[in-house]
Amino acid sequence: MEYNLLKRIKFIRVGILSLFLIVGCSQSNKNSKQSLKNEEFVPQWAKSVVWYQIFPERFRDGDSSNNPTLADIKGADPQELPKSWQIHPWESDWYKLQDYEINNGELEMWKHLLRRRYGGDLQGIIDKLDYLQDLGITAIYLNPIFQSPSHHKYDGESYHHIDPNFGPDPEGDRKLIATENPIDSSTWVWTSADELVLKLINEVHKRKMRIIFDGVFNHLGYNSFAFQDVLKNQQNSPYKEWFIIKSWDDPKTGTKFDYEGWFGVKSLPEFKEDSTGIVEGPKQYIFNATKRWMNPKGMGLEFGVDGWRLDVAYCIGHPFWKQWRKHVRAINPEAYMTAEIVDIPEKVKPYMQGDEFDGEMNYNFAFASAEFFFNPDSLRISATEYDKKLKILRELYPQGVAYVSQNLFGSHDSNRIGSHIVNRGMGNFRNWGEYFNNSIALNNPSYSTRKPQIEDVVLQKLFAIMQMTYVGAPMIYYGDEVGMWGGNDPDSRKPMVWEDIEYEDEIYNADRSLHEPDKVEINESLLEHYRKLIRIRNENLSLQLGSYKTLLIDDENGILIFERNFEDEKLIIVINNSNHEQIIDIPELKDKCFIDLLNSEKFETSDKKIITHKCGLILKTCTP
Repeated sequence: MEYNLLKRIKFIRVGILSLFLIVGCSQSNKNSKQSLKNEEFVPQWAKSVVWYQIFPERFRDGDSSNNPTLADIKGADPQELPKSWQIHPWESDWYKLQDYEINNGELEMWKHLLRRRYGGDLQGIIDKLDYLQDLGITAIYLNPIFQSPSHHKYDGESYHHIDPNFGPDPEGDRKLIATENPIDSSTWVWTSADELVLKLINEVHKRKMRIIFDGVFNHLGYNSFAFQDVLKNQQNSPYKEWFIIKSWDDPKTGTKFDYEGWFGVKSLPEFKEDSTGIVEGPKQYIFNATKRWMNPKGMGLEFGVDGWRLDVAYCIGHPFWKQWRKHVRAINPEAYMTAEIVDIPEKVKPYMQGDEFDGEMNYNFAFASAEFFFNPDSLRISATEYDKKLKILRELYPQGVAYVSQNLFGSHDSNRIGSHIVNRGMGNFRNWGEYFNNSIALNNPSYSTRKPQIEDVVLQKLFAIMQMTYVGAPMIYYGDEVGMWGGNDPDSRKPMVWEDIEYEDEIYNADRSLHEPDKVEINESLLEHYRKLIRIRNENLSLQLGSYKTLLIDDENGILIFERNFEDEKLIIVINNSNHEQIIDIPELKDKCFIDLLNSEKFETSDKKIITHKCGLILKTCTP
């Protein structure tokens, strides 16, 4: 979602955000006819992956020669261009203003943060694929990489070209693009940035990994070829039926041109819909662009992306998604389609019936997990309540959906997991609009932007055990594995922390007051914990494909024990979410030998096994 774009009307308050979650689209979604299927419709490979979400502009600068200029960011929010601007130092203190920013005389910090560009690009991702492979990652989700002036790329100028500043020859690419007729796919060229993304896809596939793109099909950007033509030619534009036009320029009557923007944001003109979905012009454009990246140049599926993540999917009517799914699966029967639908499970369910999406960005898993693991004692739900909430999610959707949904916590649209833990008790994560507003540090002076401490990291490690062993495909937001912190957008989009870069200590608060230095560095203990957990998941099919069974719940002591079982492989996971050590006693383990995969310790069930507080076990049968 492009909440960052709302900063141009400053920070939207809770009431408006809550309204958005209910009606935030011009085209209401009618409930589709639900046809539950017994057979699975999800791609089987999507059950076994560990996802890694990359925000490209902030991941790695692999080629400084392509860094954007002031002219390249024209049209991005905030609309007015600063008089002084440059690429921002990757290693700088997040809230520290550089000299070029001070010279602008801008008083509002959010404008500074949104104007920053750090130079992350496709080459940077390619350069760090070995890092991801070593971590154990098997699938990558890229936030938008299509042509756009913003750092986030949710205001696309097109869907059929990669942003020139992500490739090796920005100026050459723009000249090539200018030769096209964008409405005629036969004229589309392949730019150097387009070719580089094909290299990225190839390098990902060489490592036996998957990759999906972010599809933002509810709207285009203000700078897009189609909307700019409408602005220029008005009713004579071939794209006049693409958008929701409320009025045209008319000097005789004094009427001014007006149109519908996504959630009222004028930099994001919405596509028009009718009873059949998005109208024919933009629909055909979307379909052509989809095929371009799934089977580029007709070279074969192995050269294209493996699927799509669909932005604000609930802002587009069901008829379009049904058509688009058929189109995607006709190209690649094993393509994966996951939706961003931040809503209660019952409202997510109609999209998961086998004729639209395979899975979702599983925010409901994150909400339930926050309530069990991270809420203060007075607000924490019991293990029984947590188990019930998870059971609802497992059983609500048709078979297979739960296994391919992306079990996440933090993302580009929420505070990072580390900062969520630091600020535990601030509010209910499930109340999305209210929590979104309150977790923006520039909005809320009481929101702490300080570095997570040892006890905070312990909680993150405990959640990671649950995330890597529960039903579904775990997804890590870039940098969470090394202990990055930050409030909601824009603070959740800091530059990635790398071992070969020496970072400034963070000493500034959001209001530019000072605090004691927080050292910015890789948390090696946390990184090794993630690496070990991912290896365990990748090596045990029961954690990828296995059934789920709750074995024991002890609300008084904060204990949850469950079993994952696949064929002759069984794993038992013990979660101790209490503030004291526990001695486990599980009847299912009687007279058996087990090894704890987390620390390679063997024990027989006649032994007394002590679990330290806020920790867990991953038990596998072994030879005595």
